[in-house]
Amino acid sequence: KHFYEGMGEYLEGAMSRVPETLSIGAKKFFCGPESFTPDGCPIVGEAPELQNYFVAAGLNSIGILTGGGVGKIVAEWIRDKSPPSDIDVTGIHINRFQKHQSNPQYRADRVGEILGETYKVHFPDHSLESCRNIKTSAFHQRLKAQNAHFRDVSGWESPSWYAPPGIEPVIEEENFGKQSFFPYWESEHLACRENVALFDMSFMSKFLVQGNHAGLFLNRLSTSNVDGDCGKITYTQWLNENGFMEADLTVTKIEDDKFLVVATDTMHNHVLSHMKRRLTNKEHVFITDATASYAQLNVQGPNSRKLMQSLTSFDMSDFPFRSAAEIDIGYARVLCTRITYVGELGYELFIPVEFALHVYDSIVRQGETYDLKHAGLRALGSLRMEKGYRDYGHDMDNTDTLLECGLGFTCDFNKDHGFIGMEHVLTQKEKQREEGGLIKRMVQVLLNDPDRFLHHGEVLHRNGKMIGDIRSASYGHSLGGAVGLTMLESDEPINKTFISDAKWETLVGHDLVPCKVSLAPLYDPRNKKIKV
Repeated sequence: KHFYEGMGEYLEGAMSRVPETLSIGAKKFFCGPESFTPDGCPIVGEAPELQNYFVAAGLNSIGILTGGGVGKIVAEWIRDKSPPSDIDVTGIHINRFQKHQSNPQYRADRVGEILGETYKVHFPDHSLESCRNIKTSAFHQRLKAQNAHFRDVSGWESPSWYAPPGIEPVIEEENFGKQSFFPYWESEHLACRENVALFDMSFMSKFLVQGNHAGLFLNRLSTSNVDGDCGKITYTQWLNENGFMEADLTVTKIEDDKFLVVATDTMHNHVLSHMKRRLTNKEHVFITDATASYAQLNVQGPNSRKLMQSLTSFDMSDFPFRSAAEIDIGYARVLCTRITYVGELGYELFIPVEFALHVYDSIVRQGETYDLKHAGLRALGSLRMEKGYRDYGHDMDNTDTLLECGLGFTCDFNKDHGFIGMEHVLTQKEKQREEGGLIKRMVQVLLNDPDRFLHHGEVLHRNGKMIGDIRSASYGHSLGGAVGLTMLESDEPINKTFISDAKWETLVGHDLVPCKVSLAPLYDPRNKKIKV
């Protein structure tokens, strides 16, 4: 009786949609416990701590709907010893969680909120409220004083955007259009494009890989040659033994036996597990999680070199793209790499956490001369999306190959001993040559209407027919419209003619909005700004 009083109205409504159930009736009402996870997605896959131990749990009250699919995924995973290549598992993989998320107190406080979120509208800038302010970077109080609006980034508190002085940094109303913080976000984006901006990227996953065989080990995992000269940072991919994507990261060779591997926050445990499971007992290699040992600040924009030179005695004019070196800033020594994820001249600084505030204060104080602007993850996202930079786990995943993602340039087929998955890349490369192109390929999409927005999941049409969906998106303040990345799939080669000789539209809400599609980056396709 108590159960029916609480659920009767909803049960009758559901049964009225299937009238036959009204005459059949219900044999049994059951009210029992249900499993929920910290992010509302299932926990699926091989446990990172124990090889050959597979998990399929935490189905968040929709187990009847998803149980069949989850069972299929796990069965194929066990059989093939790797995730299925036809289903994206990055968002449900067991290794996406951090250890503290298994704490009883964390689970108790988070699960109640997750239950309430299950059937809500999921707005693009929504951030959970429970279990917050427990994992902060060394700069947190400084950034809070700069009026940052923080969001949960794999448990870290990270600025999404900054409000001007005197304005409270809150989202006034969640929606899918132009939100109240849009002009603040735009100013951060344009400051990076036109001047210089500062990003706190301390949440990035960082691993020191050291030992006599560290270079050989990382070169075996990496598509690029990461074991060249010391003082070089290399953008590379890691593939699995079947040639599908596993990680998207950078490797910096600091010394002959010392490397720094940097990956996105969501792939922390995935990258760590990938290394550990491919390390043999014959290799002299030590892997250390250094994420909490180094704070990270990115100084990006056309005037970043001038600002950096005013902070250090190191000659920044003799520091080419992809260089890495230890430099002085004030009383501190930091690892500086010249690399970018926004498409501008810029530097990434890895700072021993004990020196973090000193370095930050030095940069901000000197930055006043150059009108330095703090920028958050919203600006980072729109900047990288204009440049078409990829992000594993968002716009590319385990169902994709390196060539389909447009990352063939990272491959070194001539290095000693090759790399894991190389034979599959070469096979696809030969097939591409024989057939005149790939039939699956990643492209950029730019809406023609500057007042419409993209988030993800919008369907792309070619000549009136569906051909793909937007995997990730943002607003291109420099391009003048919403911009996203999508994977096209066709029964004919996808080349320049395929793109140019077609009418392209994206379904936004109920409207088909004309758009531009491009194989090359829409912003600075020749990388002139990066290598200046």
